[in-house]
Amino acid sequence: MPPPSELAIATKAVERLVKEEVFYRAELAKQQERVRQLAAEIAAAQDPSTLDSNAEYVLRQESRAVDETKAVFGPLRQRTVEAVSTLEERIALAEADQADGAADTDELEKARTVLRTGQTAIAKDS
Repeated sequence: MPPPSELAIATKAVERLVKEEVFYRAELAKQQERVRQLAAEIAAAQDPSTLDSNAEYVLRQESRAVDETKAVFGPLRQRTVEAVSTLEERIALAEADQADGAADTDELEKARTVLRTGQTAIAKDS
């Protein structure tokens, strides 16, 4: 089996980064919900002795996890921008090769689709 082309590698990179962002956004939503629930439990407790003795600590840890997850988005966005740029270059080269009859049409079409997905992900964060 031949090694993957530069176009295939660039396509997979953008796919992976977009999936990674989706995963982190879902994780962030779950973490924020846990923080809201913990804060509500602590605030609603009539008698502090009924709370778990570690409730405040757990709330701080969950809040720290939210902050750490938020910190992932800046570098992830930058890597996505770079990967999309690389994919755009690879598509342009593949289109030039296609004019010569040397490019794989299916691979090029998939790359274009993934490029649109990556560009949408970048635009969403802007």
